[in-house]
Amino acid sequence: MQQIARELNIMLPPLNDDLPLQNTGLDSLGFALLVARLEDEIGRDPFTNSDDEFEFPLTIGDFVGAYESVQA
Repeated sequence: MQQIARELNIMLPPLNDDLPLQNTGLDSLGFALLVARLEDEIGRDPFTNSDDEFEFPLTIGDFVGAYESVQA
């Protein structure tokens, strides 16, 4: 997240699990880049191929938890 923010010249606030994603300063392009790079890096994308009912993460903690809950 910090790498993408640097590339897009976005100043991130202090990151913690309770920070709402909408308050990070990243826009939809920033999040698309983040998800694509995470998929390339760790081979997971919890936002596609989900058989479960999808609930979009609201906080950084939710976002991290989505990745932790997906099987590689």
